[in-house]
Amino acid sequence: MDFLARQERVRRALVEQQLEALIVTHLPNIRYLTGFTGSAGIALLTLEATYFIADSRYLLQAQTEVAARLFPVEDSYERAVVDLLKRERLRRVGLEAERLNLARYEFFTRELGEGIEWVSTRGVIEALRMVKEAEEQQAIRRAVELAAQVFAKLVEEIRPGVREREIAAELEYRLRRAGAERLAFETIVASGERSALPHGVASEKRIGYNEFVVIDFGVVVGGYCSDMTRTIYVGMPDARAREIYAAVLDAQLRCEQEMRAGMRACEIDALTRDLIAARGYGAFYGHATGHGIGLEVHEAPRLSRHNEARVPAGAVVTVEPGIYLPGWGGVRIEDVVIVNERGSEVLTPTPKDLLVV
Repeated sequence: MDFLARQERVRRALVEQQLEALIVTHLPNIRYLTGFTGSAGIALLTLEATYFIADSRYLLQAQTEVAARLFPVEDSYERAVVDLLKRERLRRVGLEAERLNLARYEFFTRELGEGIEWVSTRGVIEALRMVKEAEEQQAIRRAVELAAQVFAKLVEEIRPGVREREIAAELEYRLRRAGAERLAFETIVASGERSALPHGVASEKRIGYNEFVVIDFGVVVGGYCSDMTRTIYVGMPDARAREIYAAVLDAQLRCEQEMRAGMRACEIDALTRDLIAARGYGAFYGHATGHGIGLEVHEAPRLSRHNEARVPAGAVVTVEPGIYLPGWGGVRIEDVVIVNERGSEVLTPTPKDLLVV
């Protein structure tokens, strides 16, 4: 990863906003800019240099992986930031408004008084992260493929009488054994009526006969996330189950075939939403079509009916339409895709035809 090039792109954004520096507190943004993989730290990017503020737990690690000048914490992170800002004599400094907590902001303003003009910024680094470099795409591809390989062998564990948490535990164990650094989020296993819960994390419920099982999970490989959902039917699906599954699958396939770079996010969302509505299930599809994925499992761009922004070439997103009927159950199918000028490249290799066990 070319961290210095990324830092220069941020500096150009700072110049456009007439800022002298940006305090970066969001760890995924810090990793994107400097390469730091630990769990605590702050970056300060000025027009001349990039500093990484670290305490004694991470100084040795930072010396080997961080593309920035190190500034050790002697008292607290907040005090270190104040000392560095004073030393650099900065006067107009940007803050990550959606990331900085109130306690830190109050400390900065109390210690520095009116000597600094604080500027609220939003999405400065996130906008750059939206377009994935080749190395980032490759890391996501590895995470997607690892998850798919493990899932293919897990299917045999899904049968009536098995608890949802047993399926989740077995899946997570196999994922870690296969090389996942960690889970990208809490595994969702929702069966029967619970499959109508879009975020129905695994419970003590036992899988029944003649019901859907929604499995949604992701892993982290090389710092980058995967995210996939498949819906399996246990038993003998009736006409209604097949109809709903077909509606979701047709919507997803349409989106993956017709989406392309330059479209507005709301236009991509409409590719799934309009078809599901035409089938009579629009009221039962409440969430967005998808979201960006990378260092975080949910990041820009959001493929929502409310997002008018255009999706750039190189964005990596999920496509995950669903139908959820309260008291009956639900279906969701999710892939990870790379958006380009010609359309999209589907990374998730797992088959999507209705799987009956």
